[in-house]
Amino acid sequence: MLFDISNAGIEMLPDDQFQQKQVAVSVLRLDKIHPVVSGNKLFKLHYFLQEALLSSHKTILTFGGAWSNHLAATAYACSFLGLKSIGIVRGEEPAELSHTLQQCLNDGMQLKFISRQQYAQNDNAEFIQSLKNEFGEWILVPEGGYHPLGAKGAALIMELTSKNYSHICTAMGTATTLAGLLMAAEPFQKIIGIPVLKGMTDMEQRLQYLTGYKTLPGNFELLDDYHFGGYAKKTGELIQFMNQCWQQYQLPLDFVYTAKMFYAVTDQVKKDHFPKGSNILCLHTGGLQGNRSLPANTLNF
Repeated sequence: MLFDISNAGIEMLPDDQFQQKQVAVSVLRLDKIHPVVSGNKLFKLHYFLQEALLSSHKTILTFGGAWSNHLAATAYACSFLGLKSIGIVRGEEPAELSHTLQQCLNDGMQLKFISRQQYAQNDNAEFIQSLKNEFGEWILVPEGGYHPLGAKGAALIMELTSKNYSHICTAMGTATTLAGLLMAAEPFQKIIGIPVLKGMTDMEQRLQYLTGYKTLPGNFELLDDYHFGGYAKKTGELIQFMNQCWQQYQLPLDFVYTAKMFYAVTDQVKKDHFPKGSNILCLHTGGLQGNRSLPANTLNF
């Protein structure tokens, strides 16, 4: 790996309810790798960064919104490795930049703001050519690392786990991390994805594109009723759950991804979804910087 990942340990969560249901629940603390380049982002970027380091232009161009963990991670990683980074940001430039975008600027990322309508066409060949005309040559990283190379990088996460886990759970945005886990998992391990977006109906096509598999293996499952209204949506119940997890486990979660994932897992444990004897591993995919968009004192950590 291009960064030291030795801090990413596994923590078993002590909980009377888990014991009563005769399951074990642990968390892979990918958030501890680095305060900025944390979680699954570093893994999804791995092969793109390698490719950029070998290039003559040494530049990465990517996409994201005002609070994008992906943009923040890309900017820092490029700065650390001596690469140039360009971020194409969804929406008009605001009078005051978000904490995330300011951090991107501090890490040397050049930002270009485009309308949401134009952003929706970001895979259009003519638009891509216009970016090449403006910025020169670069390695393109799709938003969230949504690309087979991103999934290949995400597969490296499994090297930090073991074959002892019967279930491995992750939050899902683009499905890139889920695809990587699926490629690297043993056939007897069930990979569970918790979508944080509402109405993701193209999952099979996404996974086929990301993995290259014509026929998908049967050892994955989606729990798609835990989006809490959609991407970056939240409720008082979710915020209360986050504070409870901090109080009980000293486990910090973010409201966009990891809180929804862990809420889903604990709820499904209550409902006996997991067979007795299950050894469940939850991925903490980082993204804690997104909590800075919440009002002060919303969270206890």
